[in-house]
Amino acid sequence: MKALFTYDYGEKKMQSIKNLGYEIIFRKERDLVYDEELEDVEALICYSPFSTLDIGKMKNLKWIQLSSIGIDQVPLEKVKDQGILLTNNKGGYSIPMGEFIVMKILELFKNSKTFYHQQQQKQWKMDTSLIELYNKRVSFIGTGSIAVEGAKRLQGFGVEITGVNTRGRDVEYFHKCYPIKDLYEVLKHSDVVVLTIPYTDETHHLIDDGALAAMNPKAYLINVSRGSVVEEPALIEHLKQESIQGAALDVVEEEPLREDSPLWDFANVIITPHNSWVSEMRNQRRFDTIYENAEKFSRGETLKNLVNLDKGY
Repeated sequence: MKALFTYDYGEKKMQSIKNLGYEIIFRKERDLVYDEELEDVEALICYSPFSTLDIGKMKNLKWIQLSSIGIDQVPLEKVKDQGILLTNNKGGYSIPMGEFIVMKILELFKNSKTFYHQQQQKQWKMDTSLIELYNKRVSFIGTGSIAVEGAKRLQGFGVEITGVNTRGRDVEYFHKCYPIKDLYEVLKHSDVVVLTIPYTDETHHLIDDGALAAMNPKAYLINVSRGSVVEEPALIEHLKQESIQGAALDVVEEEPLREDSPLWDFANVIITPHNSWVSEMRNQRRFDTIYENAEKFSRGETLKNLVNLDKGY
């Protein structure tokens, strides 16, 4: 079997894949295009080579393993037409992202951005506007592995943790979950809204002007999912009108964020460069999933993290 890798995990790890019976081709993703050497490739382990690599020409391709959780970069129609199995890195980044969520909640509640600015200016000025996280309601829109790790880490803070998913199914570490049809009611009664929902056609601009208007005006918004889950111009307007308390945005609609975006200038907005998934364990966890699936694929077994192409996650 031939496997095309677009990231080199090091000699030892790559050899372990070869020991499973794979012939490995390594190509960097940038400007990767189809050629005859890729004709017999059955497995593609990558992030996003699809803007230049036409997988429609890879007639023997049977499985794509993504290094990402999101799949919005993938040409799903071609994947469906060719009967390709698609797996993602679900769970691979959930622990650092869970930690990141807790950090941003506390930074917003404790107004850390102002203190950092004062430190740069060598100003000693007390802020008496800080609030407690204790006894507040934190709501996760999307209750997958990232939300679960965030909710798990909030257990010691004395908060009420609610979640929104398709049908309102119960999820561990959540006090109560609601169906997506009750989204506005959840937004109305939440002190923190954390977006961890997958990006699909159905969730595009899920948090639009109406949803933002439904939010508790004292609530904070945290987005670690995808920028296009939020209607960005509407968010900017609500921040200008001070109809929400503030936001922490690790993702935006157009990345990198344009230099002229108003989002840079709000005192109550924290911008980070799609960084919530990063930790020293990221490559190890990613490779563990790749190895497990490579082993399963070689044996004809059901793969881990198999994406439902109709649902988009």
